[in-house]
Amino acid sequence: MAKASGSTRRFISQLNAGEIVEDQVFLISSKDLRTTNNGSLYIHCVLCDRSGQILGRIWQASETMYREMPEGGFLRFKGRVENYKGSLQFIIDAMRPVDPDTVDLSDFMPQTKENIDEMFDRVKAILRTIKHPALLRLVKAFITDEELMARFRKAPAATQMHHAFIGGLLEHTRNVLELALATIPRYPEVSLDLVLAGVFLHDIGKTAELAYDTNFSYTNEGQLVGHITQASIWIDRKVRQIEQETGQPFPSDVRDSLLHIVLAHHGSYEFGSPKLPATPEAIAIHHLDNLDAKLNLYLNKINTDPDQAGDWTAYFAHLGTKIFKKDVMGVRK
Repeated sequence: MAKASGSTRRFISQLNAGEIVEDQVFLISSKDLRTTNNGSLYIHCVLCDRSGQILGRIWQASETMYREMPEGGFLRFKGRVENYKGSLQFIIDAMRPVDPDTVDLSDFMPQTKENIDEMFDRVKAILRTIKHPALLRLVKAFITDEELMARFRKAPAATQMHHAFIGGLLEHTRNVLELALATIPRYPEVSLDLVLAGVFLHDIGKTAELAYDTNFSYTNEGQLVGHITQASIWIDRKVRQIEQETGQPFPSDVRDSLLHIVLAHHGSYEFGSPKLPATPEAIAIHHLDNLDAKLNLYLNKINTDPDQAGDWTAYFAHLGTKIFKKDVMGVRK
């Protein structure tokens, strides 16, 4: 069996079935104490680094071992990598504490490969093209909220699925804005102003829904309120502030149409949308949002697949398919 050296950082994407891991630090994303069919305890956990995640198991576990595993924290692990139903799993033989000050967080927090300042400048440049005065003022109220924009620039767009990396929310928002510029002018009866504002704000609540200091997880606010509701609350607050500042009522139909975009952008009740898309702008944003999310997800699965020689990835239950990853046109690097 191959051995992973304790002196060299070994990322999860580099691990192979049959490999012995002697001393590696991993982030514990989640943990669960379970019972086998014969009544003994085992720990089911998910270990992460910036390259991905791997299922971990500790057989013959105890409640004490379970309590000593810091969810959202780090431990040093020793064990072996096995193939289980087409996917890798890490059988943990031993674990011990690690000094947090010795951990390089860049090894565990995946980050956008693009320049955050340049992406944010592009987002602002696109939003400045909005011509509707009330919408432009509302967007500016968000853009000038420095604390919120600091989180917007850093937040991931998800914990595990698409754009799950530092700067992911910004990159995703920039991408969907660009898609809107490329498609909406083809349909002159669809308001580009409303679409651009809706794209900018549809996921803004993820800045409060997700935690991303040492790992990606949901905040209490995220679990209790969620990003769709949070964004709607913020829009309503900003509208009220604008009305107080200007002494003029904000156009109620415009406000409601923007709120509807946020409430409907998941597209169906099944995927957590409180409303179904009922306007051209809402259905446009739903599909543009989904297009960018799915393409990012598929490309990430291709690029991080451990079997680089094969033509197919493993089967993904949430997608309902394997992904054909052979670059038949020679366009992927």
